[in-house]
Amino acid sequence: MGFLQITGKRYLVFGLANKKSIAASIAATLLEQGAEVILVVHSEARRQTAQRLFPGVPVFLCDVSEEAQISRVREEVAQQIAEAGGGRLDGIVHSIAFANYAAGIKPFHETPKNDFLQAVDISCFSLIAIANQFKELLDPDGSVVTVSISTTRMAATNYGYMAPIKAALDSSLCFLAKSFSAFSRVRFNAVAPSLLKTSSSAGIPGYIDSYLFAEKAMLRKRALTTQEAADTAVYLLSPRSSGITCQTIVVDGGMSVNYFDRDIVAKAIS
Repeated sequence: MGFLQITGKRYLVFGLANKKSIAASIAATLLEQGAEVILVVHSEARRQTAQRLFPGVPVFLCDVSEEAQISRVREEVAQQIAEAGGGRLDGIVHSIAFANYAAGIKPFHETPKNDFLQAVDISCFSLIAIANQFKELLDPDGSVVTVSISTTRMAATNYGYMAPIKAALDSSLCFLAKSFSAFSRVRFNAVAPSLLKTSSSAGIPGYIDSYLFAEKAMLRKRALTTQEAADTAVYLLSPRSSGITCQTIVVDGGMSVNYFDRDIVAKAIS
C-alpha cells in the first residue's frame, strides 16, 4: 500500500484553478499514490481546465459563497460515490481563498467592510460550511486539510486584510475538530506555506518583490515549491498523520528564523 497508506482511498479536493494551483499539486500527488480523487471547482472554465489536467477524474461545480450550491454538490458527490460502488470520503481538501484587490491595496484601517466580509465568507466560512454539509459522507477517521499562510502575525502591507482572515481560518480548525469529536475522529489541519508561485498570488500587488525577498530569507536560499506544500497536505490527509489535529503546519524553508540573515541586513543598511 505504501508508506502513506492512501492507496484506494477517496479524497475530495476543492479549489483547483489551473496547473499552478496547490489543489492541482495535491490532486496529482494523491493520484500518484494510488488514491481516488474527486474535484470541485468554481466555474465552467475551471472545470474544463481540470478535465484537461486530470482526464477521467470527476469534476463538479460549486460557488462556495452560496450554501445551496455546497448542498447541491454534496448530493452530486454522494451520487458519484454510490455509482462507483459506495463508501465514503477519506478526506477533504479546502484550497479556497479570495480577496478583492481591484481598487488596489489600502491601509488596513480603510478596509471596505463588504470586501472584508466577502473574503471571510469565501476564504474561511466556506470551510465550516463544507465540513457541515459533507459530515455524513466523511469516514469517521477522515482528515480535512485547508491551506493557510506561514504567518498571520506579520503586517505585510501588500497582503491587505487577508492575514486576519487566515488567522480566523486557523482558529476554526480547533472548533471544527472539537465539534466533530462528538460523533467522529475526523481531524482538521492546515498546511501553511510561505510565498509560492501560483495564479492567485499573481493578483496580489507587489507580490513578486515579496516572493524574491522570501527566497533570500530562506535558509537554503531557494524558494518554496508548490509541490513541497502539496506533499505536506497529502501527509496530513494520510493515516500516517493520525496523531495530528487542530494544527497549522508551517512550510517555509526556515524563513521565519532568518530575517536577520547577514546578507539581508547588509543590503538593508547599505
